[in-house]
Amino acid sequence: MNLLNKNNNISILIAGIIAVIIGLGITRFAFTSLLPPMIEGFLTVSFAGILASFNYIGYLSGSIFSMFIKDINKKVIFFRIGIILCLLTTIILGITENQTIWFIARLTAGVSGALAFVVGSAIVMCKLNFQNKTKAMGIHFSGIGFSIFVTDIIARAVQNSGGSWKDSWIVLTIVTTILALYSMYILSFDKSIKVKKTSTNFDKSLFTPFTIIIIISYFTMGIGFVVQATFLPDIINSIKELEGYGSMTWTIVGLAGIPSCIIWMSLASKYGSVNIIIITMSLLGISILIPTVTSNIYLNLLSGVLYGGTFIALVGLFMNLGGKLAGKSPVVLMGAFTIANGIGQVIAPLYSVYFIEKFSSYNYALYLTSFIVYCGILLLFFSKTIMTEEQKKI
Repeated sequence: MNLLNKNNNISILIAGIIAVIIGLGITRFAFTSLLPPMIEGFLTVSFAGILASFNYIGYLSGSIFSMFIKDINKKVIFFRIGIILCLLTTIILGITENQTIWFIARLTAGVSGALAFVVGSAIVMCKLNFQNKTKAMGIHFSGIGFSIFVTDIIARAVQNSGGSWKDSWIVLTIVTTILALYSMYILSFDKSIKVKKTSTNFDKSLFTPFTIIIIISYFTMGIGFVVQATFLPDIINSIKELEGYGSMTWTIVGLAGIPSCIIWMSLASKYGSVNIIIITMSLLGISILIPTVTSNIYLNLLSGVLYGGTFIALVGLFMNLGGKLAGKSPVVLMGAFTIANGIGQVIAPLYSVYFIEKFSSYNYALYLTSFIVYCGILLLFFSKTIMTEEQKKI
């Protein structure tokens, strides 16, 4: 097997997972992994929350931009730009503590992360030669779990060797630069691809009451996902008797996330997307509440398993459902899904900062987050009462 063959399915999947590790791992999830030592040495929780919102604003902007890049040849160019910016914005965090530069870096990292992940995923989808690309993309999206696990292991290895959080950012940049060369080489084409010009029409008929409810539910999922994605290690460390277990919990999140997309999407194809989304979001809501009611280490590790085993899959489940609802006009509807989820991701860290400063605890932010998630679940139950026969099949 020649792993340097650009048209080899295994090579494409490996390159795609590397792109996920760079686009989401070092630009988003490594920040969560390194949050405890950064809070000890430089950041405040409030500043970290604001930086997270900046990062999500950048990611939302980059995702929307990515959806309108039609030419596959331009996708390759923007993918490479995204990868390079991911690396540059990562090493910056290891060489300066200037707050203005950090704001710019996190915003840019969000945009570049979207280019690397969203555009990279589109290239993977285009290049893969599988009869059932849905299953193949399930493997690709398992890279989200890998991105958490790999970046966390690298960051912890540096610190266990006596390095600082700054050293971790620098080492992460060096390691992923080497990986990036392979990803950029494989996720390209030997010659320019001819692309038919298509127009994007706004089809109002797509926005049925059922679809609007699904979009709002995806907004609540965005809120439910992001609080732990931003603060989880520090949430665990802040619990009496669990100091120091934050990093272990975050590692478990990554491990649980690796197979989650494949498992839950397989169940969705058998039992229906909405049914499986309801179950998955319910487990997400439970994972959010566990740290607020117990300091038992095993239950809090279970919280990490439930969180990692659901939030990654939920992105795939909602986007897969949105794609089926969109039919032949995916851009506008998928854009609406992305915007709704992205707004939730931007809002959640900000209200979390407010509650943390007011009550010196994460509990109230977690209570509100779980409440919003369960509101989304209630909407999904209601959506089942207005589904058409055709919608019940997806």
